[in-house]
Amino acid sequence: MILHSNIIGEGSPFIILHGFLGMGDNWKTLAKQFSELNFEVHLVDQRNHGRSFHSSEFDYEVMAQDLRRYCDTQGLDDIILLGHSMGGKTAMTFATMYPEVVSKLLVADISPRYYPVHHDAILNGLSHLDFSQIKSRGQADKALRPYVEEVGTRMFLLKNLYWVEKGQLGLRINLPVLKEHMSEVGEALAAHAVFNNETLFLKGDKSEYIGPTDEAIIHRHFPNAKLVTISNAGHWLHAENPKDFYREVVKFIK
Repeated sequence: MILHSNIIGEGSPFIILHGFLGMGDNWKTLAKQFSELNFEVHLVDQRNHGRSFHSSEFDYEVMAQDLRRYCDTQGLDDIILLGHSMGGKTAMTFATMYPEVVSKLLVADISPRYYPVHHDAILNGLSHLDFSQIKSRGQADKALRPYVEEVGTRMFLLKNLYWVEKGQLGLRINLPVLKEHMSEVGEALAAHAVFNNETLFLKGDKSEYIGPTDEAIIHRHFPNAKLVTISNAGHWLHAENPKDFYREVVKFIK
C-alpha cells in the first residue's frame, strides 16, 4: 500500500512529514511558499493518519519503509526531507536507513532520544467523542474541552474530523492502533544509526523538546548537523512563527 500525498509545485523533490495526530495538509501554506522556489513539495500522510491506509503495525522502521516505497513509486531520489515531531523521528530513521536517497535532512523540534508517553489526555479525549451524538465540529470541540484545554491544540486535533457519510462524523486517524502503540512515538533512534549528510535541527525557543543535553546526542547520530532556534515559538514552531521558520529552512535548502 502506498501513502497518500498532496503534491504541490514542480522541481526538486521536497518531502514533508507531519507530527503525531496530524496530516500533510497541516503544512499546505508553507508548502505553497516552498513550491515557488522550484520545489515539488510532497505533503505525505503517514500510516494511520490523514488519508493514508490503516494498519495494525506502527513503528518508525515500518514508517520509514512506507516512505521508501512512496519514493520508489514516485521515482524520487536526491530528496530534501523535513519532518516535525513524530515526522522528524520518521525522517531521521529514513535518512539513516536510506542515506543514498536524502540530500538534505531537516528535523523540527525533536531529538533522536527517547521521550516518555505524554499524549494520554489527548487520546483519552478523542476516544470519548461519541459520534452517535456529535453531529458538528462545535459539538466535538465542546466534548473535547474537558480533556484538552488549549484551544489551538483542539483546533489541530479536530482537523481529523470528516463526514464518513451524510450525517455521520468520524476521525481519519486510526485511534485504536495509535492508542495501543503510543509508546512507539517516543522511541529513540537506533543506537548505531548515523546520517553524514547536511542536517538542520530547528527548535522553538519556548519548547522543551530539544534541551542543552540533546546537542551531543544529535551530533552523535548526525555529525554534519547544525541547530537553529526559532524565536517566539513552542513545539508548533512552523505554525507559531512561520516567517522565521520559512527563512531558516530556505537558507539551508537553497
